[in-house]
Amino acid sequence: MKIILANLIRSALPLSVLFLVACGGGGGSATSAAATTPAVTYSVGGTLTGLAVGNALTLTNNGTDNLTLNASGVSQAFTFATQLANGTAYNLSLATTTPSVQPCTSTYGAGTINAANVTNLNVFCGLAGGTSTFTGVGSLLAARDLHTATLLPNGKVLVSGGYTAAGYLASAELYEPTTGTWSATGSLTTARASHTATLLPNGKVLVSGGAGVAGYLASAELYDPATGTWSATGSLTTARALHTATLLPNGKMLVSGGVGSTNIALASAELYDPATGTWTTTGSLTAARAFHTATLLPNGKVLASCGDGATGYLAGAELYDPATGAWTVTGSLATARYYHTATLLPNGKVLVAGGMGTTNAAIASAELYDPATGAWTVTGSLVAARELYTATLLPNGKVLVGGGYGATGYLASAELYDSATGAWTSTGPLTVARDNDTATLLPNGKVLVSGGYGTTAQLASVELYF
Repeated sequence: MKIILANLIRSALPLSVLFLVACGGGGGSATSAAATTPAVTYSVGGTLTGLAVGNALTLTNNGTDNLTLNASGVSQAFTFATQLANGTAYNLSLATTTPSVQPCTSTYGAGTINAANVTNLNVFCGLAGGTSTFTGVGSLLAARDLHTATLLPNGKVLVSGGYTAAGYLASAELYEPTTGTWSATGSLTTARASHTATLLPNGKVLVSGGAGVAGYLASAELYDPATGTWSATGSLTTARALHTATLLPNGKMLVSGGVGSTNIALASAELYDPATGTWTTTGSLTAARAFHTATLLPNGKVLASCGDGATGYLAGAELYDPATGAWTVTGSLATARYYHTATLLPNGKVLVAGGMGTTNAAIASAELYDPATGAWTVTGSLVAARELYTATLLPNGKVLVGGGYGATGYLASAELYDSATGAWTSTGPLTVARDNDTATLLPNGKVLVSGGYGTTAQLASVELYF
């Protein structure tokens, strides 16, 4: 397999009154804001987003607290005055907005007090089109594709690098969900695209490899959210782009495959140790591959599937065992593919869908990997054949697929996979057709889609799915 970087950019050619009801024991009485919070009780609150100007919501807690929130911006925080005792269950229910009806929902709206204040009762309201639709929400500071997007512990999203009309980008920016705005942050030390970005246990983001003005890169760097700056860390043992990066349970990061300096797919793999900032080689893949996927399984092993290799498009899959540092072959897929996605489902199986097939066209087939048996089984096919798209596991357990490239060109269509039925159903389309974009699940349950490539150029547009 020989890959030319320039070709990587393109595919082959009401509400409501909300009631907070405490179950299984009474909550404390309503207290004033100035009262001292009893040590044995905890506050309950969250954030409201998406409420249209002119609408209002009344939040009721245990029938005692009433908070009326009016649209005053993109986000409003709320905290009920009533405190709840440890072990008390809570549940957030929704009704109708006034004066206009808006579709709204919440995430993490039910649970039990666990010796800590509850701050994530996030309520969000759909905009034009209602639920199950994408809504445009502004633009990146710089149009880009082949970039990365990483959800930070503070809830912000870090977008770094990528490619644009002027070439490779070093710039990075942050999305703030509470305001819906982007702001510049420190630039990468090296402009790059087709790299990986991984959130480490210490809260920093590790960017590795990719392609830049000098070719394929071995350099790696760390982003510190506390300072908004990047600093160099140890370099990869092998320069590579279009590789995979997987954070292991032991805190190390596994990089596998990709494309090397000779434009040939790589079999090598290596490990990054955040404690030392160094890379060491580990067992090589049984088959060289790029454009593949790598999925951390519940048992701690990593599943690598498909891709483009020395002999062409691959159907094979293999497992990496961190305990031995070795890869072993597992069951093969029914269909060879690359430019696909792989999503770990709540039931522990892995869903692989779409991509480009051996006929150099987008495919619609999908398959499931069962770690218990090491076998793949065919599941329902996508509504639309697509490659270079995004796949996001939603809080309800369904998988959202959107955009990409297909028989008709760049796609705006989107669809949902239901593992209970094995079927795909269409959902609201993107506002802009795109591929090579990023999709990030936010803490409020919305999906942030940013950048990518459209009909004629890289995109700066951003949208949210709710």
